Amino acid sequence: MGVKITFPLLGDGFVLDPPTYFTVFGRAIYWYAVIVTLGFVLAALYVYYRRADFSLTQDNVLDLFIVILPSALIGARLYYVLFNPDEFFGPGKWLNIFRVREGGLAVYGGIILSAITVFIYTRKKKLRIGRVLDVCALGVLIGQCIGRWGNFINREAYGYETTVPWRMGLTYGSTTIYVHPTFLYESLWNAAGFVFLHFFSKKHRKYNGQIALMYIAWYGLGRFFIEGLRTDSLYITGTNIRVSQLLAIVSFLGAAAALVRNHIVRKRSPVAEGAPDAGGAESDDGVLDTEQSQDTTQDAPAYQDTEEHQDTDSYPGSKQDTKDNRGTDESAAETRGEPDDQTEESHREEIAQNSVSQEPEGRQHQ
Repeated sequence: MGVKITFPLLGDGFVLDPPTYFTVFGRAIYWYAVIVTLGFVLAALYVYYRRADFSLTQDNVLDLFIVILPSALIGARLYYVLFNPDEFFGPGKWLNIFRVREGGLAVYGGIILSAITVFIYTRKKKLRIGRVLDVCALGVLIGQCIGRWGNFINREAYGYETTVPWRMGLTYGSTTIYVHPTFLYESLWNAAGFVFLHFFSKKHRKYNGQIALMYIAWYGLGRFFIEGLRTDSLYITGTNIRVSQLLAIVSFLGAAAALVRNHIVRKRSPVAEGAPDAGGAESDDGVLDTEQSQDTTQDAPAYQDTEEHQDTDSYPGSKQDTKDNRGTDESAAETRGEPDDQTEESHREEIAQNSVSQEPEGRQHQ
């Protein structure tokens, strides 16, 4: 018999005792791993579904799946190991680092290393990192919402004892304690964040990176309070400071400051009124995008050059050329004076000489 789970709010008859694993060909498969995998798959499907809204191709999404999955697992494990030195560092202990099946993953570690991996990938593929992080953040919320139920199956990540109506009961033999269901708090918080940001990203996203910043702020705020209720927090060595709680409040304040700064800058700058980018975004990574305005400025000379060629290019026999030559002949005739004693024949010879002298001027455009 395992540890029984009850929720007094649902009645005395509501008792759960789910197994932590099942076997396949004699091999134990833990439900925690199955649930986390399910969360990742659903997150991936959502990103694939929204790819066009963020100007990503099928190949981009597939590449992201391939690089993010191992990055998330490695990052989550490293984070847990670094802040549990007594468990992994010492004579004969270092091999414990690779025993992931025995547990020991931290969400923040997975998020951090995945973000670094996405940054490297977008630099290599020349994609806008803000755009990629936006859609990935939405997927992460799905994964976190579902993944926390793995903690429920393992009877872990719960909070201090409490008497609140929605408390969760854990029965060990004949002893029952009632605790904060912190796994449920975080799951519901992430679900609410996903619903809000999903609809916000449909019509109200103003720049690439905005959704990612909102996710960081949203998750950081919730995690700060929820982490304070947990009994299994990781601490900075030699202190009473909870690592995830510190990271949560720092990330919340940083993301909130960036959102406010971007709002003020965009409100003051006329560039913010430019044509929207793909997915409703107008600029990238929370910074006003000047590339569009620069490109437009560079396009202008092409039209000016065309007009200049039309105005200056004339060819022999054209109307413009004929008009210019005619005007030259007329002005020459007006300025010529004819002496009183000059004969008709000498007058004709003078006209012929003037015509010959002006002939090259009319052929300059050939």
